[in-house]
Amino acid sequence: MTATTRTLSATALVLALGSALSMAAVSTAHAADDMEKCFGIALKGKNDCAAGAGTTCAGTSKTDFQTNAWKLVPKGTCITTTSQTSATGFGQLEAFQAKP
Repeated sequence: MTATTRTLSATALVLALGSALSMAAVSTAHAADDMEKCFGIALKGKNDCAAGAGTTCAGTSKTDFQTNAWKLVPKGTCITTTSQTSATGFGQLEAFQAKP
């Protein structure tokens, strides 16, 4: 194998990998457009990210239906998903205070 052939093979591999990563990024961005954050529906340790004070990210919620922990759900379904801590009984699009 000549140096030119190796260079062309390496270049083809880099281009193929770059194309695959670009397609994955576009697919993920499109999926995110069809999803929304829904607070108060995640079970303990099953949140997607940013569960507020005392937590760092995904899987760190301390209780079921934690009011500042969210899950990604299909757009339009959050406010019809059951939440035991919400005053409405359903998930919320923003963090909230638990019902008394």
